[in-house]
Amino acid sequence: MSTAASAPGRVRQRPEVRRAMIVRAARSVIVRNGLGATGLRDIAAEAGVSVGTVTYHFASVAEILNEVVVLETERFYGAIVAAVDAEPDTVRALRMLVEPLFDDSDEVRQHWRIWSDYWTAVARRPEVADEYAERIRVWEACLVRVIRRGVEDGTFDTASDGIDASVVALKLAAYSDGVATQLAQNAPGLTNAVALTWMWEFLSQQLGVVLR
Repeated sequence: MSTAASAPGRVRQRPEVRRAMIVRAARSVIVRNGLGATGLRDIAAEAGVSVGTVTYHFASVAEILNEVVVLETERFYGAIVAAVDAEPDTVRALRMLVEPLFDDSDEVRQHWRIWSDYWTAVARRPEVADEYAERIRVWEACLVRVIRRGVEDGTFDTASDGIDASVVALKLAAYSDGVATQLAQNAPGLTNAVALTWMWEFLSQQLGVVLR
């Protein structure tokens, strides 16, 4: 009998399992310390593996961050998007999509911290996010679908120049990112409830329907 066959303990994990474990560990470190204070050694320690194991699966922290954001997108938005797509009432669907962004919870604060760090990293190296765009912009894509449905069923006003769903969705994504950043910095007078009110004011103006 060979030594390898009889050795107790360790079970060799499949590469995809090991990658997922490293990504989950990286998320924990980034949420706790911020991206700027996260290095390969920190991620390796959190995952309980060697730095060599991390670099075998990932070329850099930036590559790991992309995977963290994909994981975060699936974790945070997956069920929300599925429910919104199944909701026939477009105003209700809009609320279901926007309200979770400004829930006063640790989960939401962690979510925005990851996104804030991610966009900062992308601003330095735009190419980092190119191949991940479709996988991480699922909330925005869902908002486009909701707006188009609302236009088609007459819920949203198409007077004057009409409504470009993609433009409205991009504007709201940019607006919500900025407001969430201000929330994280404890901007005076800004609360989650106030932030959500601002979102409704913006969408009411853009879509020609009163939301509050």
